[in-house]
Amino acid sequence: MEPSVPGVKRVLAFAAHPDDIDFGAAGTVAAWTAAGVEVSYCVMTSGDAGGFEAGDRDGISGLRRSEQRAAAELVGVRDLHFLGERDGFLAVTPEVVEKVVALIRRVRPDVVLSMHPERNWERIQASHPDHLACGEIVTRAVYPAAENPFAFPQLAEQGLQAYKVPWLWFYGAPRERENHAVDISATVEQKLAAIRIHASQHPDLAGMETAVRSMLRDNARRFGLPNGASAEVFHVVGVNTEQTIAGF
Repeated sequence: MEPSVPGVKRVLAFAAHPDDIDFGAAGTVAAWTAAGVEVSYCVMTSGDAGGFEAGDRDGISGLRRSEQRAAAELVGVRDLHFLGERDGFLAVTPEVVEKVVALIRRVRPDVVLSMHPERNWERIQASHPDHLACGEIVTRAVYPAAENPFAFPQLAEQGLQAYKVPWLWFYGAPRERENHAVDISATVEQKLAAIRIHASQHPDLAGMETAVRSMLRDNARRFGLPNGASAEVFHVVGVNTEQTIAGF
């Protein structure tokens, strides 16, 4: 699947913190929106444990929401949702799963994009506990809860009927799970500009950008893309496609 594949009209992207989507998938998101795809973001925590200065934690949360809105605008995303869970303590609870199911049923996306629920032992920094929780929450919400008409019956009473998600794309996956690369050479500068907006989290922006560019080029090499290309990589899972068996 390429980001502009016919049939993809709506994408719902989840992240644990402001900036996670930009590091993991902003180049692909920019390609989607350029092709006319509607993309929505949902950030699960308030980001209140981020930054480097002691002091006003409510202030850093507001700043990070503003940074995420501005970064999203750069890649064509204007529909953002913030769940406001506590940074560092995101938990897989029925209450949070219900919020995610409600949003999935409301947006009814062709692709749900999420952080990965499995720990990456090669680079444990990619596996913040909130990242893993985000992945598990979204996975549970996608299957079976969003498509089970008997899960969270109160949502159906609110008019949010069961919905079968066709595709689940994970970013931040362990390498052995990655099965799809998207060439983002045409949108890599948009991605990097979006990341730079999150300046409150990166005391060395130049060093961060160098590392990200190197990682994107390495992704492209690993998937056999042309020399000099940049790529984002995903673990793509078909949930309800022509090749899958329905049921719960």
